[in-house]
Amino acid sequence: MTRRRSSARFFDPTGARHGLPTWPWRMAPEYLRTRRQLAAEGLRPGGQEIAGQVLWHSRRYNAPGGVRAAYLYDVRLALPKRVPSERQRAALGKALAARRFCPTCRCDVGYVLPRHLGECLDCAGETGTEAAA
Repeated sequence: MTRRRSSARFFDPTGARHGLPTWPWRMAPEYLRTRRQLAAEGLRPGGQEIAGQVLWHSRRYNAPGGVRAAYLYDVRLALPKRVPSERQRAALGKALAARRFCPTCRCDVGYVLPRHLGECLDCAGETGTEAAA
């Protein structure tokens, strides 16, 4: 059985050891949120400084020293998300549609084209079989 590493070394609410107030996983104060948690609530940091961090041990993503971090922001200082204008939404729609347009068969294939192919999978498959024959 493997022993779980102690998370006590990540408990530093004053920031004396880590430079920022630091808590172990799920031990941060209730008023602090990550960017993702703020976004889920319809908020954004709004230019505020990082209020703290959560550190935890992880074997994923080749984290340096096996430790990952999530930065925290004060929800009381967060601002509402910005709402894009109709012109911005239209421009975004055109940009996303251009990523689905195959230059070879000249149609919208319904998915974002792989950048390494530069064309849809059907067109790339046809040129791949011709090259092999």
